Amino acid sequence: MSRRTTSDEERKLFEKTFKEGRPIKVAAPRKVAAKKPIANGPSGINGATQERLRRGLMEPDARIDLHGMTQEAAHRTLFTWLRSAHRSGHRLVLVITGKGNPKNDENAPWMMSPHGVLKQMVPRWLKEAELAALIANVRTAHAKHGGAGALYVYLRKRA
Repeated sequence: MSRRTTSDEERKLFEKTFKEGRPIKVAAPRKVAAKKPIANGPSGINGATQERLRRGLMEPDARIDLHGMTQEAAHRTLFTWLRSAHRSGHRLVLVITGKGNPKNDENAPWMMSPHGVLKQMVPRWLKEAELAALIANVRTAHAKHGGAGALYVYLRKRA
Protein backbone atom coordinates (compact mmCIF):
# COMPACT_ATOMS: atom_id res chain seq x y z
CA MET A 1 0.00 0.00 0.00
CA SER A 2 1.50 3.31 -1.02
CA ARG A 3 1.19 6.60 0.86
CA ARG A 4 -1.12 9.22 -0.52
CA THR A 5 0.56 12.46 -1.47
CA THR A 6 -0.92 15.69 -0.19
CA SER A 7 -1.82 18.35 -2.68
CA ASP A 8 -0.54 21.96 -2.51
CA GLU A 9 -4.04 23.12 -1.64
CA GLU A 10 -4.25 20.71 1.32
CA ARG A 11 -0.79 21.76 2.56
CA LYS A 12 -1.74 25.50 2.44
CA LEU A 13 -4.99 24.81 4.30
CA PHE A 14 -3.07 22.89 7.00
CA GLU A 15 -0.50 25.68 7.43
CA LYS A 16 -3.21 28.34 7.65
CA THR A 17 -5.16 26.35 10.28
CA PHE A 18 -1.99 25.55 12.21
CA LYS A 19 -0.98 29.25 12.35
CA GLU A 20 -4.39 30.24 13.75
CA GLY A 21 -3.56 28.08 16.75
CA ARG A 22 -7.06 27.61 18.11
CA PRO A 23 -7.04 25.76 21.44
CA ILE A 24 -8.87 22.49 21.72
CA LYS A 25 -12.08 22.85 23.61
CA VAL A 26 -11.96 20.65 26.68
CA ALA A 27 -15.06 20.00 28.72
CA ALA A 28 -14.90 21.48 32.22
CA PRO A 29 -14.15 18.83 34.83
CA ARG A 30 -17.22 17.57 36.60
CA LYS A 31 -17.60 18.11 40.27
CA VAL A 32 -17.56 14.74 41.97
CA ALA A 33 -19.96 14.43 44.86
CA ALA A 34 -18.29 13.53 48.13
CA LYS A 35 -18.88 9.97 49.28
CA LYS A 36 -21.62 9.69 51.83
CA PRO A 37 -20.53 8.33 55.19
CA ILE A 38 -21.72 4.80 55.90
CA ALA A 39 -23.32 5.72 59.20
CA ASN A 40 -25.22 8.82 60.19
CA GLY A 41 -22.87 10.91 62.25
CA PRO A 42 -19.30 10.13 63.25
CA SER A 43 -18.58 6.42 63.35
CA GLY A 44 -15.48 6.60 65.50
CA ILE A 45 -13.41 4.58 63.03
CA ASN A 46 -11.79 5.49 59.75
CA GLY A 47 -12.84 4.24 56.32
CA ALA A 48 -10.00 1.73 55.97
CA THR A 49 -10.92 0.10 59.27
CA GLN A 50 -14.60 0.04 58.31
CA GLU A 51 -13.74 -1.69 55.04
CA ARG A 52 -11.52 -4.26 56.79
CA LEU A 53 -14.35 -5.00 59.22
CA ARG A 54 -16.86 -5.32 56.40
CA ARG A 55 -14.62 -7.85 54.66
CA GLY A 56 -13.88 -9.79 57.85
CA LEU A 57 -10.14 -9.09 57.57
CA MET A 58 -9.71 -8.09 61.22
CA GLU A 59 -9.58 -10.72 63.94
CA PRO A 60 -11.35 -9.83 67.19
CA ASP A 61 -9.07 -9.38 70.21
CA ALA A 62 -11.64 -11.10 72.43
CA ARG A 63 -15.06 -12.70 72.14
CA ILE A 64 -17.98 -13.47 74.38
CA ASP A 65 -20.81 -15.90 73.70
CA LEU A 66 -24.10 -14.97 75.36
CA HIS A 67 -25.95 -18.11 74.14
CA GLY A 68 -28.04 -19.79 76.80
CA MET A 69 -27.99 -16.84 79.20
CA THR A 70 -31.07 -15.18 80.53
CA GLN A 71 -31.58 -11.57 79.56
CA GLU A 72 -30.62 -10.37 83.03
CA ALA A 73 -27.47 -12.53 83.23
CA ALA A 74 -26.43 -11.55 79.69
CA HIS A 75 -26.87 -7.85 80.50
CA ARG A 76 -24.70 -8.07 83.63
CA THR A 77 -22.08 -10.23 81.92
CA LEU A 78 -21.86 -8.02 78.84
CA PHE A 79 -21.40 -4.82 80.86
CA THR A 80 -18.71 -6.34 83.07
CA TRP A 81 -16.92 -8.01 80.17
CA LEU A 82 -16.89 -4.92 77.92
CA ARG A 83 -15.51 -2.72 80.72
CA SER A 84 -12.81 -5.32 81.34
CA ALA A 85 -12.00 -5.60 77.61
CA HIS A 86 -11.66 -1.82 77.37
CA ARG A 87 -9.39 -1.69 80.43
CA SER A 88 -7.27 -4.45 78.85
CA GLY A 89 -6.75 -2.27 75.77
CA HIS A 90 -8.75 -4.43 73.36
CA ARG A 91 -10.03 -2.59 70.31
CA LEU A 92 -12.19 -5.10 68.41
CA VAL A 93 -14.34 -7.54 70.34
CA LEU A 94 -16.96 -9.99 69.13
CA VAL A 95 -20.27 -10.33 70.96
CA ILE A 96 -22.13 -13.50 69.94
CA THR A 97 -25.87 -13.21 70.51
CA GLY A 98 -27.21 -15.97 68.28
CA LYS A 99 -29.89 -15.52 65.67
CA GLY A 100 -32.90 -16.56 67.68
CA ASN A 101 -35.11 -18.96 65.73
CA PRO A 102 -33.68 -18.90 62.19
CA LYS A 103 -36.09 -21.56 60.92
CA ASN A 104 -39.20 -19.79 62.29
CA ASP A 105 -40.51 -23.12 63.52
CA GLU A 106 -43.56 -22.03 65.49
CA ASN A 107 -43.96 -25.50 67.08
CA ALA A 108 -40.39 -25.73 68.40
CA PRO A 109 -40.03 -26.07 72.18
CA TRP A 110 -37.97 -22.89 72.43
CA MET A 111 -40.87 -20.95 70.88
CA MET A 112 -42.80 -21.16 74.14
CA SER A 113 -40.78 -18.16 75.33
CA PRO A 114 -39.70 -15.06 73.40
CA HIS A 115 -36.88 -15.86 70.97
CA GLY A 116 -34.06 -13.76 69.61
CA VAL A 117 -34.25 -11.60 72.71
CA LEU A 118 -30.49 -11.15 73.02
CA LYS A 119 -30.15 -10.34 69.34
CA GLN A 120 -32.66 -7.52 69.84
CA MET A 121 -31.48 -6.33 73.25
CA VAL A 122 -27.67 -6.30 72.94
CA PRO A 123 -27.61 -3.40 70.41
CA ARG A 124 -29.88 -1.43 72.77
CA TRP A 125 -27.64 -2.14 75.74
CA LEU A 126 -24.59 -1.01 73.79
CA LYS A 127 -26.25 2.41 73.32
CA GLU A 128 -26.73 2.93 77.05
CA ALA A 129 -24.61 5.81 78.38
CA GLU A 130 -22.36 3.63 80.51
CA LEU A 131 -21.21 1.52 77.54
CA ALA A 132 -21.63 4.09 74.76
CA ALA A 133 -18.72 6.05 76.23
CA LEU A 134 -16.44 3.04 75.61
CA ILE A 135 -17.65 2.18 72.11
CA ALA A 136 -16.56 3.74 68.82
CA ASN A 137 -18.64 1.56 66.49
CA VAL A 138 -20.98 -1.44 66.42
CA ARG A 139 -21.77 -3.45 63.30
CA THR A 140 -22.94 -6.90 62.28
CA ALA A 141 -20.07 -9.36 62.13
CA HIS A 142 -18.72 -10.88 58.92
CA ALA A 143 -20.08 -14.35 58.08
CA LYS A 144 -16.83 -16.04 59.17
CA HIS A 145 -17.28 -14.53 62.66
CA GLY A 146 -20.97 -15.35 63.05
CA GLY A 147 -22.73 -13.04 60.60
CA ALA A 148 -26.18 -11.91 61.74
CA GLY A 149 -25.78 -13.79 65.03
CA ALA A 150 -22.82 -11.70 66.19
CA LEU A 151 -21.71 -8.09 66.51
CA TYR A 152 -18.33 -6.44 66.11
CA VAL A 153 -17.88 -3.89 68.88
CA TYR A 154 -15.01 -1.52 68.15
CA LEU A 155 -13.87 0.03 71.41
CA ARG A 156 -12.38 3.49 71.82
CA LYS A 157 -8.75 3.89 72.80
CA ARG A 158 -8.10 4.10 76.52
CA ALA A 159 -7.67 7.66 77.71
